Amino acid sequence: MLDTAPRLFAIVQVCGEGLADADGWVAAWGFTDAATGSTHVTGVDGRTRLTLTSPERAVHHFSRQPGITARLVWLAQPTTAATDRAAQAA
Repeated sequence: MLDTAPRLFAIVQVCGEGLADADGWVAAWGFTDAATGSTHVTGVDGRTRLTLTSPERAVHHFSRQPGITARLVWLAQPTTAATDRAAQAA
């Protein structure tokens, strides 16, 4: 079951990368589905929604501002699945 789950990631933007006072923040969350080959990304502001061919394309999209770089940060894959008992009862 878990081997078919989409991979989750964050796009982190960084201002002043390489400097002592660099600042970073999560700009978007996304997931990629190996079964379909598609990547879906939603900006934290809720206004940006992208469907792309790879997570790396999302990095490119979020690094287009001068002085801003972007990084792809993969969330750890779960090793177990759990269900919400309240949801099961509904």
